[in-house]
Amino acid sequence: MNKSESISEFYVRHGQENKEKGQFNVYRREEFACDNTALPPNRRDFYKISMIANGSGILSYADRIIHIDKPTITFLNPLIPYSWEPTSTEQAGYFCLFTEEFIHQNLKNESLSQSPLFKVGGNHVFFPSEESMLLLQGIFESMFRELNSSYSNKYDLLRSYVQIIMHEALKMQLPESLYQPNNSSERISSLFLELVDRQYPIDAPSQRIKLKTANEFAAQLNVHTNSLNRALKDTTGKTTSELIAERMSKEAKALLNFSNWDIAEIAYSLGFEHSSNFINFFKKQTGSTPLQFRKEKINCNKKNAELIS
Repeated sequence: MNKSESISEFYVRHGQENKEKGQFNVYRREEFACDNTALPPNRRDFYKISMIANGSGILSYADRIIHIDKPTITFLNPLIPYSWEPTSTEQAGYFCLFTEEFIHQNLKNESLSQSPLFKVGGNHVFFPSEESMLLLQGIFESMFRELNSSYSNKYDLLRSYVQIIMHEALKMQLPESLYQPNNSSERISSLFLELVDRQYPIDAPSQRIKLKTANEFAAQLNVHTNSLNRALKDTTGKTTSELIAERMSKEAKALLNFSNWDIAEIAYSLGFEHSSNFINFFKKQTGSTPLQFRKEKINCNKKNAELIS
């Protein structure tokens, strides 16, 4: 995968080389060349919350391609590779950028740790109601005022505004995604899913996942394999092996889409000793070979580019 794009490189791409590069900044989309600047597939080394009030485009991240043509708010972090292709010249709204330096423990407290801002899997794109859009617009305008103020604790207040936006997004999530485990099966399942997610994303061909089988995960969680499998069946309806394969397949799709690694490198990073085993696994999961999937993605990206030009 390519080296993460820095904030400085992000500004240059948008023709905004002289913008101040502090730990937090907020902008209006219509004033930032968002109507004609595409972002190629890559990770960025900063956090971004973007509110699209008007305009359309295609956002791709992991194995998802989302056509945005209505008011939207998105949450992206340094672990998520993504691309953006504007498909309309009208692009209005706001976005804020901030670095790891801006992140404070109160932004990662127990409830907000489940926010789409920090999660790797799950949803990062939400479609607010008209009421929520008015609230969010007011928050972004308050960010502008505060950032330009002389208040000595303005960054603490800006973190509070970010928290409000995160809480507003949490309200939009499905109730089951916020459910807290209250029995043994749910606790085991929650720990297992967290352990699976910790192995991803893979950033270099030399990086290799350590846990690949149900037995290995069970040993790490200090439970019997049968107990782990039973807990997952109770809470998700799927077996341990099925969930491992789904997450591995999702990472494989992301690497095929966003990296230029060859098939052997992707196979190795996902724990396969031989490329042929990975090819068989991927075809079983998706119905196509890794090369076929990559070609389809390339063709899709070309078509999207043609729509814009």
